[in-house]
Amino acid sequence: MPDDASLPYQDLCPEDILRAVEACGFRCDGRLLALNSYENRVYRVGIDAAGPLVAKFYRPGRWSDAAILEEHGFAAELAVAELPVVAPLAIDGRTLQREAGFRFALYPCHGGHAPDLDDAQLLRQLGRLVGRMHLLGEQQAYRHRPAIGLDSHGRASADYLLAAGFIPAELTLAYETLCADLFSAVEACYARCGTVAGLRLHGDFHLGNVLVRDERIHIVDLDDSCMGPAMQDLWMLLSGDREAQAQQLAEVLAGYTEFRCFDARQLHLLEALRTLRIMHYAAWLGRRWSDPAFRHAFPWFDTPRYWDEHLLALREQLAAMQEAPLPWRP
Repeated sequence: MPDDASLPYQDLCPEDILRAVEACGFRCDGRLLALNSYENRVYRVGIDAAGPLVAKFYRPGRWSDAAILEEHGFAAELAVAELPVVAPLAIDGRTLQREAGFRFALYPCHGGHAPDLDDAQLLRQLGRLVGRMHLLGEQQAYRHRPAIGLDSHGRASADYLLAAGFIPAELTLAYETLCADLFSAVEACYARCGTVAGLRLHGDFHLGNVLVRDERIHIVDLDDSCMGPAMQDLWMLLSGDREAQAQQLAEVLAGYTEFRCFDARQLHLLEALRTLRIMHYAAWLGRRWSDPAFRHAFPWFDTPRYWDEHLLALREQLAAMQEAPLPWRP
């Protein structure tokens, strides 16, 4: 079997996808639709006399089998606890499948739209779901998946972008100076927060990973599940100006605290975690830049304008980390 790291996605053709699904015991009807995913390759596959399935083919070399199975195990725990998390199907007792060297998993197909942040009741419902998810997430720790933090998402991202030459030469000094200030500010946010126990998180709980249809919610894509503070699964539900975010936060935490206590000190981490995500996202695009799908989907990356705007966003984050945290009363 070829090594995963040597298998480019270009070698994954429709025949391989359908063959892989049928090898798991399903009869495909020939319908195949590529879904919006870049890190992995994800497809909606039609099944004869049954609803469609979603087939996710994992990016070669990104996760170990053990790390993928940990994520699958967490999703299964959540599903057993009757949380609306879309967990992978077990085929002959296995959730991680292989076909022609590629690793993949099959999921039930659930459609829907992103939640409306102006819907206070829906935000409260999302808060309840995250609270319940964290109750299970804190019961044990991941052994094979990373923890979010300054080194992994901040320093490593900056080091990579500088070493790979993505930062324009005329901006290099400004970027290095800004990063030093950002790292100090992130450290100060964590210091104000104090010691906080990490737990298993969704890790990428933005609105695109929450599907709403007929007042039912489904949570999808735990691919970035990691260890970290509870705040990581909450801050991406907020948007708009400070007043709007404060109102949204109140609704989310009203639901969350029905099931799990929330340490208000973690509000000091909100802008720090947002900063780390911005830095990590830029480095993620850089690390995937050799993938033709990324050059097609993100043509503005690696342009001077992008890096000007990136530094501006980071300067805004530096200022945000120096402000008081969003208000919240338990």
